[in-house]
Amino acid sequence: MQGSERMKNRWFMWLLGTLCIIGVTLFIASFMQTSENSLLCSITRARQQLTGPTTSMQLRAILHYATSQIVPQQSLSEITVTFDVLQALNRPANFLVFGLGHDSLMWAGLNAGGTTLFLEEDPKWVQTVLKDAPFLRAHTVNYRTQLREADQLLSSYRSEPACSPATATLRGNERCKLALQNLPDEVYSTEWDLIMIDAPKGYFAEAPGRMAAIFSAAVMARDRKGSGVTHVFLHDVDRKVEKVYAEEFLCRKQLVKGVGRLWHFEIPPRANHSRDDERFC
Repeated sequence: MQGSERMKNRWFMWLLGTLCIIGVTLFIASFMQTSENSLLCSITRARQQLTGPTTSMQLRAILHYATSQIVPQQSLSEITVTFDVLQALNRPANFLVFGLGHDSLMWAGLNAGGTTLFLEEDPKWVQTVLKDAPFLRAHTVNYRTQLREADQLLSSYRSEPACSPATATLRGNERCKLALQNLPDEVYSTEWDLIMIDAPKGYFAEAPGRMAAIFSAAVMARDRKGSGVTHVFLHDVDRKVEKVYAEEFLCRKQLVKGVGRLWHFEIPPRANHSRDDERFC
Protein backbone atom coordinates (compact mmCIF):
# COMPACT_ATOMS: atom_id res chain seq x y z
CA MET A 1 0.00 0.00 0.00
CA GLN A 2 2.87 2.34 0.87
CA GLY A 3 4.52 1.54 -2.47
CA SER A 4 1.33 2.47 -4.30
CA GLU A 5 1.14 5.78 -2.46
CA ARG A 6 4.78 6.53 -3.31
CA MET A 7 4.07 5.85 -7.02
CA LYS A 8 1.06 8.20 -6.92
CA ASN A 9 3.09 10.91 -5.23
CA ARG A 10 6.03 10.51 -7.63
CA TRP A 11 3.75 10.63 -10.67
CA PHE A 12 1.93 13.70 -9.42
CA MET A 13 5.14 15.53 -8.60
CA TRP A 14 6.44 14.82 -12.12
CA LEU A 15 3.25 16.13 -13.76
CA LEU A 16 3.06 19.12 -11.44
CA GLY A 17 6.70 19.94 -12.09
CA THR A 18 6.32 19.62 -15.86
CA LEU A 19 3.26 21.85 -16.06
CA CYS A 20 4.70 24.37 -13.62
CA ILE A 21 7.92 24.61 -15.63
CA ILE A 22 5.87 25.43 -18.72
CA GLY A 23 3.82 28.04 -16.88
CA VAL A 24 6.78 29.67 -15.13
CA THR A 25 8.78 29.67 -18.36
CA LEU A 26 6.01 31.55 -20.13
CA PHE A 27 5.94 34.13 -17.33
CA ILE A 28 9.67 34.84 -17.26
CA ALA A 29 10.34 34.39 -20.98
CA SER A 30 10.46 38.15 -21.59
CA PHE A 31 13.21 38.55 -18.99
CA MET A 32 15.45 35.81 -20.29
CA GLN A 33 18.51 36.26 -22.47
CA THR A 34 18.44 34.00 -25.52
CA SER A 35 20.82 31.05 -25.27
CA GLU A 36 21.08 28.07 -27.60
CA ASN A 37 22.38 25.94 -24.73
CA SER A 38 19.67 26.79 -22.24
CA LEU A 39 17.10 24.07 -21.51
CA LEU A 40 14.74 26.69 -20.14
CA CYS A 41 14.98 28.64 -23.39
CA SER A 42 14.24 25.47 -25.34
CA ILE A 43 11.07 24.90 -23.34
CA THR A 44 10.09 28.52 -23.91
CA ARG A 45 10.50 28.23 -27.67
CA ALA A 46 8.57 24.96 -27.68
CA ARG A 47 5.62 26.60 -25.98
CA GLN A 48 5.92 30.22 -27.12
CA GLN A 49 2.56 30.11 -28.93
CA LEU A 50 0.63 29.25 -25.77
CA THR A 51 -1.85 31.89 -24.58
CA GLY A 52 -4.58 32.41 -21.96
CA PRO A 53 -6.90 29.44 -22.73
CA THR A 54 -3.91 27.12 -22.88
CA THR A 55 -2.63 28.21 -19.48
CA SER A 56 -6.14 27.66 -18.13
CA MET A 57 -6.11 24.07 -19.39
CA GLN A 58 -2.77 23.42 -17.72
CA LEU A 59 -3.96 24.89 -14.45
CA ARG A 60 -7.08 22.74 -14.60
CA ALA A 61 -4.85 19.69 -15.04
CA ILE A 62 -2.73 20.65 -12.03
CA LEU A 63 -5.83 21.21 -9.89
CA HIS A 64 -7.41 17.94 -11.02
CA TYR A 65 -4.42 15.72 -10.28
CA ALA A 66 -3.63 17.58 -7.06
CA THR A 67 -7.05 16.66 -5.67
CA SER A 68 -7.56 13.20 -7.21
CA GLN A 69 -6.63 9.83 -5.76
CA ILE A 70 -6.80 8.24 -9.23
CA VAL A 71 -3.72 8.36 -11.45
CA PRO A 72 -3.46 7.64 -15.21
CA GLN A 73 -3.23 4.05 -16.41
CA GLN A 74 0.18 4.52 -17.99
CA SER A 75 3.34 4.60 -15.93
CA LEU A 76 5.59 7.64 -15.64
CA SER A 77 8.13 6.17 -18.07
CA GLU A 78 5.39 5.34 -20.60
CA ILE A 79 3.86 8.81 -20.39
CA THR A 80 7.30 10.35 -20.89
CA VAL A 81 7.61 8.73 -24.34
CA THR A 82 4.63 10.71 -25.65
CA PHE A 83 5.59 13.83 -23.72
CA ASP A 84 9.03 13.82 -25.36
CA VAL A 85 7.46 13.63 -28.83
CA LEU A 86 5.12 16.54 -28.07
CA GLN A 87 8.13 18.57 -26.93
CA ALA A 88 10.22 17.62 -29.96
CA LEU A 89 7.50 18.74 -32.40
CA ASN A 90 8.02 22.28 -31.10
CA ARG A 91 4.49 23.33 -32.06
CA PRO A 92 0.85 22.68 -31.14
CA ALA A 93 -0.05 19.21 -32.41
CA ASN A 94 -3.06 17.32 -33.69
CA PHE A 95 -3.44 14.49 -31.17
CA LEU A 96 -6.05 11.73 -31.60
CA VAL A 97 -6.59 9.51 -28.55
CA PHE A 98 -8.54 6.25 -28.57
CA GLY A 99 -9.97 6.19 -25.07
CA LEU A 100 -11.38 8.74 -22.63
CA GLY A 101 -10.35 8.34 -19.04
CA HIS A 102 -8.34 9.45 -16.06
CA ASP A 103 -5.41 10.55 -18.24
CA SER A 104 -7.44 12.65 -20.70
CA LEU A 105 -6.96 15.98 -18.94
CA MET A 106 -3.24 15.25 -18.79
CA TRP A 107 -2.97 14.66 -22.56
CA ALA A 108 -4.97 17.80 -23.33
CA GLY A 109 -2.80 19.80 -20.93
CA LEU A 110 0.48 18.49 -22.34
CA ASN A 111 -0.73 19.33 -25.86
CA ALA A 112 -1.59 22.86 -24.83
CA GLY A 113 -2.50 25.02 -27.81
CA GLY A 114 -3.05 22.00 -30.04
CA THR A 115 -6.08 19.89 -30.96
CA THR A 116 -6.67 16.88 -28.73
CA LEU A 117 -9.65 14.69 -29.60
CA PHE A 118 -10.80 11.58 -27.73
CA LEU A 119 -12.69 8.62 -29.20
CA GLU A 120 -14.63 6.52 -26.66
CA GLU A 121 -16.84 3.45 -27.05
CA ASP A 122 -19.10 3.97 -24.02
CA PRO A 123 -21.53 6.92 -24.35
CA LYS A 124 -22.38 6.83 -20.63
CA TRP A 125 -18.72 7.09 -19.74
CA VAL A 126 -18.35 10.06 -22.11
CA GLN A 127 -21.16 11.83 -20.26
CA THR A 128 -19.55 11.03 -16.90
CA VAL A 129 -16.14 12.39 -17.88
CA LEU A 130 -17.44 15.48 -19.68
CA LYS A 131 -19.66 16.34 -16.74
CA ASP A 132 -16.54 17.08 -14.72
CA ALA A 133 -14.40 18.24 -17.66
CA PRO A 134 -16.74 19.80 -20.27
CA PHE A 135 -13.82 21.52 -22.01
CA LEU A 136 -12.47 18.17 -23.28
CA ARG A 137 -13.44 17.17 -26.81
CA ALA A 138 -14.76 13.63 -27.26
CA HIS A 139 -16.85 11.54 -29.67
CA THR A 140 -18.51 8.17 -29.22
CA VAL A 141 -17.38 5.37 -31.55
CA ASN A 142 -19.40 2.33 -32.60
CA TYR A 143 -17.13 -0.67 -33.18
CA ARG A 144 -18.16 -3.54 -35.46
CA THR A 145 -15.72 -6.07 -34.05
CA GLN A 146 -15.42 -8.34 -31.03
CA LEU A 147 -12.19 -9.57 -29.52
CA ARG A 148 -13.07 -13.21 -30.21
CA GLU A 149 -12.98 -12.40 -33.95
CA ALA A 150 -9.37 -11.22 -33.86
CA ASP A 151 -7.77 -14.33 -35.36
CA GLN A 152 -10.38 -14.69 -38.09
CA LEU A 153 -10.17 -11.03 -39.08
CA LEU A 154 -6.40 -11.19 -39.25
CA SER A 155 -6.43 -14.24 -41.52
CA SER A 156 -9.18 -13.00 -43.83
CA TYR A 157 -8.60 -9.25 -44.32
CA ARG A 158 -6.12 -9.79 -47.18
CA SER A 159 -8.82 -11.35 -49.34
CA GLU A 160 -10.94 -8.19 -49.10
CA PRO A 161 -9.82 -5.51 -51.61
CA ALA A 162 -11.34 -2.79 -49.42
CA CYS A 163 -8.71 -3.64 -46.78
CA SER A 164 -5.77 -3.46 -49.18
CA PRO A 165 -2.89 -1.32 -47.87
CA ALA A 166 -2.49 0.30 -51.29
CA THR A 167 -6.06 1.58 -51.51
CA ALA A 168 -7.75 1.23 -48.10
CA THR A 169 -9.87 4.14 -46.89
CA LEU A 170 -11.95 4.58 -43.76
CA ARG A 171 -14.94 6.86 -44.38
CA GLY A 172 -17.90 4.77 -45.56
CA ASN A 173 -15.81 1.62 -45.97
CA GLU A 174 -18.48 -0.95 -45.08
CA ARG A 175 -16.73 -3.87 -46.77
CA CYS A 176 -13.61 -3.84 -44.61
CA LYS A 177 -14.71 -4.73 -41.08
CA LEU A 178 -11.45 -3.46 -39.63
CA ALA A 179 -12.09 0.05 -40.97
CA LEU A 180 -13.72 2.58 -38.65
CA GLN A 181 -16.11 3.83 -41.29
CA ASN A 182 -18.52 6.05 -39.30
CA LEU A 183 -16.30 8.46 -37.38
CA PRO A 184 -17.06 12.21 -37.23
CA ASP A 185 -15.90 14.14 -40.28
CA GLU A 186 -13.20 16.01 -38.36
CA VAL A 187 -11.41 12.74 -37.66
CA TYR A 188 -11.07 12.06 -41.39
CA SER A 189 -10.31 15.65 -42.40
CA THR A 190 -7.56 16.22 -39.81
CA GLU A 191 -4.00 15.05 -40.33
CA TRP A 192 -3.02 13.65 -36.96
CA ASP A 193 0.53 14.14 -35.76
CA LEU A 194 0.06 11.71 -32.89
CA ILE A 195 -2.36 8.82 -32.40
CA MET A 196 -2.63 7.13 -29.03
CA ILE A 197 -4.36 3.71 -28.91
CA ASP A 198 -5.33 2.92 -25.33
CA ALA A 199 -8.89 1.77 -26.05
CA PRO A 200 -11.39 0.26 -26.64
CA LYS A 201 -11.70 -2.58 -24.14
CA GLY A 202 -9.79 -5.68 -25.12
CA TYR A 203 -9.75 -8.07 -22.19
CA PHE A 204 -12.88 -10.23 -22.68
CA ALA A 205 -14.35 -12.07 -25.67
CA GLU A 206 -17.31 -9.75 -26.31
CA ALA A 207 -15.25 -6.56 -26.02
CA PRO A 208 -14.58 -4.63 -29.26
CA GLY A 209 -10.83 -5.22 -29.02
CA ARG A 210 -8.31 -2.85 -30.53
CA MET A 211 -8.08 -4.52 -33.93
CA ALA A 212 -10.04 -1.80 -35.77
CA ALA A 213 -8.31 1.01 -33.91
CA ILE A 214 -4.87 -0.31 -34.89
CA PHE A 215 -5.85 -0.91 -38.52
CA SER A 216 -7.52 2.50 -38.82
CA ALA A 217 -4.54 4.28 -37.23
CA ALA A 218 -2.28 2.63 -39.82
CA VAL A 219 -4.55 3.76 -42.66
CA MET A 220 -4.73 7.34 -41.34
CA ALA A 221 -0.96 7.50 -40.93
CA ARG A 222 -0.27 6.15 -44.42
CA ASP A 223 -2.79 8.60 -45.90
CA ARG A 224 -0.95 11.60 -44.48
CA LYS A 225 -0.46 14.33 -47.10
CA GLY A 226 1.77 16.65 -45.10
CA SER A 227 5.45 16.21 -44.41
CA GLY A 228 6.82 14.08 -41.65
CA VAL A 229 5.72 10.88 -39.97
CA THR A 230 2.72 10.05 -37.83
CA HIS A 231 3.61 9.02 -34.29
CA VAL A 232 1.46 6.09 -33.19
CA PHE A 233 1.52 4.91 -29.57
CA LEU A 234 0.01 1.55 -28.63
CA HIS A 235 -0.54 0.61 -25.01
CA ASP A 236 -0.97 -2.88 -23.50
CA VAL A 237 1.38 -4.61 -25.95
CA ASP A 238 1.83 -7.35 -23.37
CA ARG A 239 -1.49 -8.72 -24.66
CA LYS A 240 -1.53 -11.04 -27.66
CA VAL A 241 -3.98 -9.16 -29.91
CA GLU A 242 -2.31 -5.78 -29.45
CA LYS A 243 1.11 -7.24 -30.18
CA VAL A 244 0.09 -9.34 -33.21
CA TYR A 245 -1.97 -6.56 -34.81
CA ALA A 246 0.82 -4.04 -34.21
CA GLU A 247 3.28 -6.27 -36.01
CA GLU A 248 0.82 -6.77 -38.89
CA PHE A 249 -0.27 -3.15 -39.45
CA LEU A 250 2.11 -0.77 -37.64
CA CYS A 251 5.24 -2.79 -38.49
CA ARG A 252 8.28 -3.79 -36.47
CA LYS A 253 10.56 -1.83 -38.79
CA GLN A 254 8.67 1.34 -37.81
CA LEU A 255 8.90 0.66 -34.08
CA VAL A 256 11.26 3.28 -32.66
CA LYS A 257 10.81 2.80 -28.93
CA GLY A 258 9.30 0.40 -26.44
CA VAL A 259 8.90 1.25 -22.77
CA GLY A 260 6.96 -0.92 -20.35
CA ARG A 261 3.72 -1.86 -22.08
CA LEU A 262 3.92 0.97 -24.63
CA TRP A 263 5.23 0.83 -28.20
CA HIS A 264 5.99 3.97 -30.21
CA PHE A 265 5.89 3.78 -34.01
CA GLU A 266 6.82 6.39 -36.62
CA ILE A 267 4.78 5.70 -39.75
CA PRO A 268 5.65 7.48 -43.01
CA PRO A 269 2.93 8.51 -45.49
CA ARG A 270 1.77 6.23 -48.29
CA ALA A 271 3.97 8.06 -50.79
CA ASN A 272 6.94 6.42 -49.07
CA HIS A 273 5.47 2.95 -49.62
CA SER A 274 5.11 0.96 -52.82
CA ARG A 275 1.64 1.27 -54.34
CA ASP A 276 1.85 -2.43 -55.16
CA ASP A 277 2.34 -3.50 -51.56
CA GLU A 278 0.10 -6.43 -50.72
CA ARG A 279 0.84 -6.15 -47.02
CA PHE A 280 1.17 -3.30 -44.58
CA CYS A 281 4.50 -4.62 -43.34
